[in-house]
Formats: sequence, structure tokens, C-alpha cells
Amino acid sequence: MRQALTSRTLIRTTVLLLLSTVSGCDKSRTFTVRTETIKVESLDQIVLVADAVVKPLLYTHVSGLEKLPVRKAKAKFISAVLPSILVAKHEIEQRRIRIETLRAKKSWNETDSALYIDLKNRYRAKDIDDLLVRTHTLPTSIVLAQAAVESGWGKSRFFLQANNLFGVWSFNTNESRIVARRTRENKRIYLRAYPDMSKSIIDYFEILARSRSYKSLREARKQTEDPLELLPHLKNYSERRSAYTNQLKKIILRNNLKQFDSYVIDPQYLVED
Repeated sequence: MRQALTSRTLIRTTVLLLLSTVSGCDKSRTFTVRTETIKVESLDQIVLVADAVVKPLLYTHVSGLEKLPVRKAKAKFISAVLPSILVAKHEIEQRRIRIETLRAKKSWNETDSALYIDLKNRYRAKDIDDLLVRTHTLPTSIVLAQAAVESGWGKSRFFLQANNLFGVWSFNTNESRIVARRTRENKRIYLRAYPDMSKSIIDYFEILARSRSYKSLREARKQTEDPLELLPHLKNYSERRSAYTNQLKKIILRNNLKQFDSYVIDPQYLVED
């Protein structure tokens, strides 16, 4: 056990050193991730995540997980989804850096104002402080657990055909989407289609940030990053309410998903804007 803890400590130390080298002392610097998109024709193409420094590989067309033994299928699913979660969280964190930079400025130019208005409208924020609250993300373990439940560990049709991890509906005829097999109140339902999973995850974060149903989640997120303390505030995500959040808790604990909360994108793939 002591050896395992030492190994994890060394990984985290290495990650922090790499990140400090990339970002330096200037907290206003922002970075874009150099991603690589892989259209999966064989599950062997999915690189199993081995440590806390993750290469930003965006997998699409992931299918066939149901043919694997359960343990292998879960490992492949996690390794396919985790890089996209980290890419999505990175993108939103860069938004937060830009917002914090704006808040620190004494005066704004036209570009600053346009950026603020765009983000304020996107997140339905009251002011710049509220905007910062709404651009918090969630621990990776929660995102993985919800992705597993909502996509059936990568077996759902909307995951296979649309890179839609969370079954997000579409109400816009102009966006890319697929038709659902079921209806609601005799009306046809559409699901959003994404070019890759990271876009699905960004959309998921924005939904949690905008909706009144998750106000308590946003308030709790200001106080803690503990996934188990945050879970009860996700009860409105499902009609199953507490049964849903209890299921998420079991998935996190049984699959040791909290270990991924400290994982980061390999800084070698970050390019300064």
C-alpha cells in the first residue's frame, strides 16, 4: 500500500511540475489543446490510460464494447471517454481564466466587452461574479459515472451514432441531430449529434451551469470538490432522483473512479494562444 501511495504522489508531483513549466507565473495565459481524433475501427486503437498524465485522444465511432468481458469493457470505456472529459474541462477552465482576467481589468476594449457579453448570454449569468460560479466544472469521477449510466457504458445508440454521452435532446432543426426511437406525449424526440465526445461534455457542463435545477449544485461546488458531497445536488438530472444519485455513488466507489479526479492533459499537447 505504501508503495502504491508513493507512486501516486510521484505522478502528481510530476504533473504539477510539468504544468508550472507550461504556465509559468502568468495566470492570465491561456492554452489550446492539440488533440488527435481517432475514428475507432478496432477497440485495440483505444489506448488504456496508464497514469495521471493523459494524451488528448478524441475517439469517435466507439462500438463493440458489449462483446468484451465486463472488466475489459469498462476499462476501454473509461480510457475512451477520459481524454475527452479532460479536454472539455480544460476548455472551460480557459474560459474562467479569461473571465478572471476581465474582472481584474480597470477598463475593457471592444473585444473584452464582446467576450463578456457572449459568455454572459451563453451561461445566463447575472454578472461577472455569477459567470465565474457558473463556469466551474465537476470532478472527473462524477462525469465518468454519469457518462456510464446515461450511455449504458457505451452501448446506447445516441453514444454510438452521435457521440452523445448524456442523451441531450435537440430542439433546434438547424443543428446536427438524430431521431430518438421513443416519443414523449406522442411527439418525436431528437438527440444532439456531436463531432466528438468532448463537445458533448462541454454541452453537459453548460446545461448544468444554466439550469435553475442545478443552482444548489453550483452553490455546493463553491464549497467543495468532493464528488460524494456534490452527488446529491444532481438528483434533478433524473426522474429517479435519489435512486439515480445513489447509483452514481456506487459506480464511483465500485470502479474506483475518484482516482481520475487528479488526472490532467499531458502539458506537451498545450499550445499557448
